[in-house]
Amino acid sequence: MKFLILTTAILLSVDSISQAVEPTTTTPIRIEQAEKQLADGAQLLDVRTKAEWDEGHLNGATLVTVTAEGFLDKAKAALDPKKAVVVYCRSGRRSAMAATQLRAAGFTVYDLEGGITAWKAAGKPVVNPDPKP
Repeated sequence: MKFLILTTAILLSVDSISQAVEPTTTTPIRIEQAEKQLADGAQLLDVRTKAEWDEGHLNGATLVTVTAEGFLDKAKAALDPKKAVVVYCRSGRRSAMAATQLRAAGFTVYDLEGGITAWKAAGKPVVNPDPKP
């Protein structure tokens, strides 16, 4: 009986630790946490439309539109599955959808809370397109 209780406790502890290390839900992370992940080598994925991208995006981001057909295949082709991914959209709804799909495909994903809107509001840098003549 003691062995069963001890084994159960160990398994629960291991499960808790693995969940703390690798995110399994679409709970968004704050800007500071996203910056840390990026500094640690995470990839940055913008899942908005091309028109939104052209209005400005985060430096170093890759664009793969989540609402476009074949999103997951395109994302898999663009991303390194061995590296974590920070995903963002305008405000958080589409990035949550993308994060769910990417996690199901085996990626470690962090969803930026509030998207690029929160990023800009915090005074963080955004790459803007060249002004049109």
